[in-house]
Order: sequence, then structure tokens, then C-alpha cells
Amino acid sequence: MENANVRPETMARITTKELADQFIEEQVAAVREQVGDGKVLLALSGGVDSSVVAALLIKAIGRRLVCVHVNHGFLRKGEPEQVIEVFRNQMNANLIYVDASDRFIDKVAGVNDPEQKRHIIGEEFIKVFDEEAAKLEGIHFLGQGTIYPDILESEKGIKAHHNVGGLPAEMEMELVEPVKLLYKDEVRVVGKALGLPENMVERQPFPGPGLAVRCPGAITRNRLEALRESDAILREEFANAGLQGKVWQYFTIVPDFKSTGIKDGKRSFEYFAVIRAVNTTDAIEATIEELPYDLLRKITDRITHEVPGINRVLYDLTPKPTGTIEWE
Repeated sequence: MENANVRPETMARITTKELADQFIEEQVAAVREQVGDGKVLLALSGGVDSSVVAALLIKAIGRRLVCVHVNHGFLRKGEPEQVIEVFRNQMNANLIYVDASDRFIDKVAGVNDPEQKRHIIGEEFIKVFDEEAAKLEGIHFLGQGTIYPDILESEKGIKAHHNVGGLPAEMEMELVEPVKLLYKDEVRVVGKALGLPENMVERQPFPGPGLAVRCPGAITRNRLEALRESDAILREEFANAGLQGKVWQYFTIVPDFKSTGIKDGKRSFEYFAVIRAVNTTDAIEATIEELPYDLLRKITDRITHEVPGINRVLYDLTPKPTGTIEWE
């Protein structure tokens, strides 16, 4: 039996609107055949993958798509508010907002192993959606923004992805994954063909576990907040420098390790932030963006002076391979 998770060798790369339109037509038909007159529950993070899946499902089944945006406490600064504004107010999506941040943060408290953190967060997501589904009538399908690199990395044991591996037997839902055989660049082409806003389609990737995988070691609320603030500064300065949309992915990492520094003329013993900025087309390999020194100096100055608990900033020069794009 043919493996449904293996991309056919004959499948053309989706690089044009014409190919994207053909893909959309095929997936709309496939979704309608799979779902029938049922309803689909979709985890809508506001990232590229889930947004494209949402647009595809809306095209296929309209208001029978129920979008759920979960704030798991690991989102970027201002992100929940932005998702609600774009999807509920501008796109008129059938959107449910769930603030489960305390619940998720408590679940991973004291957990050091990155794969264990991913599994805990993935399992908690399943529980949250199961709970939301129980409040609704006629929900028998779960939409997911799984893409092909997720499947490849999970199957090769590089890292686990929360949206790969199926669902627990007790969760009585069937998966709907219309873009699971696409690479990231192809998902963007499809998103543009679907008419999604440019700033949404070109939005940089963000992992399902969010900032949890950029906070190596056992997560604490103060280190998580330092990570969130440093990331916001980085994104703001990239936008000011005209790099937004020109660099594929950029973010900060705040590991559970402290170093000695000097603040206000006194010894400080605080965490450091690591800048990561990479370019890629398929997320299988990635190169490092060569940032201007003046920009690095400005970002460093702002983070070390504006973010409590950070006294040092480093720049990660490791391509993929040997490193993965995310640290965990």
C-alpha cells in the first residue's frame, strides 16, 4: 500500500499561480469528499501553514470550519491580539480564543529534555482541542497545518513535531491535512493564490511549541519573558532595517545558562540572548544571514539595556546542517 506521507516523485514543484490553482482545486475536492457535510476543528496559530489550511478549508466547506486560537503562553509579544484582529475582525473567521497559558506553562515546569517538552505540549494541545470539540456539535475532523519537512524530520528522528504521528485512539477525530506534501515555499505560493494578505503569507515560520523550544532547559516565567522581550526587539529592529520579508526566519534564544557581566557599574550574573537569522527555501537546508555590524550592535545595546535578566548577546553562525534551524 502506498505511503500517504511520501511525496510522489511525479509531483511538480508548486512555483506558479497556475500550479497553485490546480493544487487548490484538487485539495478542495479532496476535502469535500473526506469531510462530506461534517465540521472541521482547526488549530489556527496565525502562522503561514495554519493560515493557508484555514483558507483552503473555508474555500471547501465555508462556515463548517471552526478555528481555535490557543494562547499556550509561548507566543510572541502581541501575537494573540494580532491573530484575533486579523482573523476575527478582518477575515470574519469563525474563531474561538482559548487562553490556556498558565495550564501549558505549569505542564512543562521543571522539564529539561527538548523532546519531552515537545511531547507534553503536543499532548496538551490534543486535550485542549478535545475539550473544545466536546463543547461543539458535529465535530468529527481535525485540521492541521502539517507540511512535508515536519514529516521528514519526525520520521528521520531529527526532532518530533506535535502535528506528526496521528491522534490518540480516545480522540475520535479524523485528520485533515491538505498541505502535508508541500514544502514551505510552496505553501506560500498557495497562500498567495488563495488571496491571503501578503504580510500573512510571508510571515516567518513559528514552531508549534512556540517560544518553549527557544528557551532551552527547564522553562521559568522570568526567562520566558526575557525571551519574549528580546525577540520583540529583534523583530522591531529587523523591520526598521528593511529586512522584514527578506530574511526567511529570525529570532532569539535564551538558554538556561548565566554569565558574569557589568550593569550600572555593578557585577551582574544573568542570562544571555542568542540571535539566529537564516535563509532557506525548503527548510531542509539553511544558510546564515550576514547582518550588518551596526545592526548587531544596536540590537545588542537595546536587549542588554531594555530586557531585565540579559547581560550578553551572541550571534549563531551555524548553518543547517550541522545545526537545525531551531535549537530544540
